[in-house]
Amino acid sequence: MVGQTVGYVRVSSAEQNLDRQLEAVGECDRIFQDKISGSSRAKRTGLAELMQYVREGDLVKVASMDRLGRDTRDLYAIVDELTGKGCAVQFVSERITVDKSGTSPVDGLMLGILAAFAEFERRRIKERQAEGIALAKARGKYVQAPKLSGTDVEQARVMIEMGIPKAEVARTFGVSRQTLYTSLRRFESG
Repeated sequence: MVGQTVGYVRVSSAEQNLDRQLEAVGECDRIFQDKISGSSRAKRTGLAELMQYVREGDLVKVASMDRLGRDTRDLYAIVDELTGKGCAVQFVSERITVDKSGTSPVDGLMLGILAAFAEFERRRIKERQAEGIALAKARGKYVQAPKLSGTDVEQARVMIEMGIPKAEVARTFGVSRQTLYTSLRRFESG
């Protein structure tokens, strides 16, 4: 049974660009996307929609393994769920396609090895980042961006409702526009 080609792309934040991944997955009948960290599967609405959408015979294309699962266990669980529905999963950059019927032992082995290496690399990056921050703090060079208090956020909302541009509101409080946007979102979500 030949189904649809369905793409899945994910970046860790709204500021990051999906273009490279969209180019990698190529032309698809439908593409699902998430602009959120992969740390919580429950927050990945694009992935949840994809899981509901796919049917037997569909091919799910992902730019690379680390875009589908946050760690080896998560990756295997998602791939297992998709192949259990009768879908094939293609990882473009790794050149691996996994499906229930015809996955070669070599592809299965490569999936495991590459997933483990991707998880190892993510952990090393976090470790190096933490080491760099600790070193910068020890040298007195690490300064966190200013944050807005709840009162500041409320005042900022009032200013914005009065028609004052957000860039000007951010300058008033001595923060970047991104900090203002993040604080406003955090305040709205409770």
